[in-house]
Amino acid sequence: MPPVPAEVTSAPPARISYPAAGDGRFAVASGETAAPAGKKGALLRYQVAVERDIHGVSADEFAGTVTGTLRDPRSWTAGGEWRLQRVGPGAHADFVVRLVTPKTRDAICAGAKDGYTSCRTGDKVVINVARWVKGVPDYGAGLDTYRQYVINHEVGHRLHQAHELCPAEGDPAPVMQQQTLGLHGCVPNAWPFLNGDRYRGRIGAYDDKVPPRDKGNL
Repeated sequence: MPPVPAEVTSAPPARISYPAAGDGRFAVASGETAAPAGKKGALLRYQVAVERDIHGVSADEFAGTVTGTLRDPRSWTAGGEWRLQRVGPGAHADFVVRLVTPKTRDAICAGAKDGYTSCRTGDKVVINVARWVKGVPDYGAGLDTYRQYVINHEVGHRLHQAHELCPAEGDPAPVMQQQTLGLHGCVPNAWPFLNGDRYRGRIGAYDDKVPPRDKGNL
């Protein structure tokens, strides 16, 4: 069984405030000057944006977490299928990672309008600010770990990865498991690669109940 990744710890984050419904306008982060993450594979360029009604985190601050996660050697470029690079406003992007209010999440995401989860729709990778701020109850790991998980999970969908199931009681949860809704005996894990190998579960999804939608915290 792969070892459980060490939990990330950090100082308490700055307070982030947001309404339940933003107006759908976004600030786009600057691009990065570094070479793409990954040594080989298809190059995908992405933008990072924050809905303007969200206060306490700038587009560049959010982008730092997104890019730091996607550049980690345990993230999606480890397998040699993809290279990833963040680009700024006006540049061509293959996908956009957005931090959004709960109702903007519902306006963008296909399927049920639950106001709770994050999603990927087409080239839109949507992170619900309510989960970014609060995480999920009884997750079993810190907020930084959850944030890395939700980035890798939703970007994973953009890379055509399907939902997966917990392999066995006590194992790390696959990053494509819907950890936001339940761990089903697994322990939290933010990364698609463990010990240099792609870590997977069986394809499938649980019929978990979605908690009530978030009403904002302004």
